[in-house]
Amino acid sequence: MIVITGGAGFIGSNLASDLNKDFELLIVDELDKQTSKFNNISQIKYLDCIDKASFLNLLTNDEKKYAESIEMIYHLGACSKTTEKDRSYIMETNLEYSKKILHFCANNSIPLIYASSASVYGEGKVFKEDPDNESSLNYYAESKLLFDNYFRDHMAKIKSQVSGLRYFNVYGPRESHKQGMFSVMYSFFHQLKECNLIKLFKGSHGYDDGEQRRDFIHVEDTIKVKKWLMQNNISGIFNVGTGKSRSFNDVAKNVISVMKKGNIEYVDFPDGLKEQYQAYTQANLDNLIKSGYNSGFMSLEEGVEKYVRWLENDK
Repeated sequence: MIVITGGAGFIGSNLASDLNKDFELLIVDELDKQTSKFNNISQIKYLDCIDKASFLNLLTNDEKKYAESIEMIYHLGACSKTTEKDRSYIMETNLEYSKKILHFCANNSIPLIYASSASVYGEGKVFKEDPDNESSLNYYAESKLLFDNYFRDHMAKIKSQVSGLRYFNVYGPRESHKQGMFSVMYSFFHQLKECNLIKLFKGSHGYDDGEQRRDFIHVEDTIKVKKWLMQNNISGIFNVGTGKSRSFNDVAKNVISVMKKGNIEYVDFPDGLKEQYQAYTQANLDNLIKSGYNSGFMSLEEGVEKYVRWLENDK
């Protein structure tokens, strides 16, 4: 049995769909708090879907209903809201809970692949997995970086696989529940449908209007990396991006091209956002490639077209 925390969320449900044919799945998520997530797993076969507190209890109580049959844990569940103001909540959810999962896996020799984030690079311009390049612009990034460092501090003592994945800007199917944290591809698609207009931020951080750049990666490529790590029993912290940055103008023009309509308008940043905004990201993939990964990634053009077509057919 494989456990996926955050298994009804965006990346988690895509992973569950892929693993569904080969493994029994236990999904950990909060369906009662956000019922729209249920659509993400409604076509997936799983043993159970339980909340995070119940799952932690199963790992520690005397009954150990599932613990003895767990082959691997993908820990993807988190508070992913980068604008969250409640630091205590973020730290309890993202840091302390993750520590408990790590302890369980290390003590029971269970492989663990967990979700980190490219947000740990802060305002830096070097996106390589090294403490010299890392900082945080918000509590979410701080929580992810603190857990990466906690893992680093204990790495030498852990005999089983532990892999942390620093996702860059992931986009693709099953993200409609994310409430304000949508990928720009999703947002641009719906902006065009509703008002035939895509709104981008005006120039900032030394970039012209809409020219801020990110490393955008399709969710299918993140699944490929996770499965490869699982199959090869490799530990460490790895960037998961394409290794190529593209501007928001590039994304908008590609969505407009696929949908064959629309224009671009440049708008001011909302109050308080510019100060914690990453205007540029581009994954350094040396660590992943040196570990043996060589499958490549979708281009922005291929990924945008694939996702827009999926959105057009999503009911």
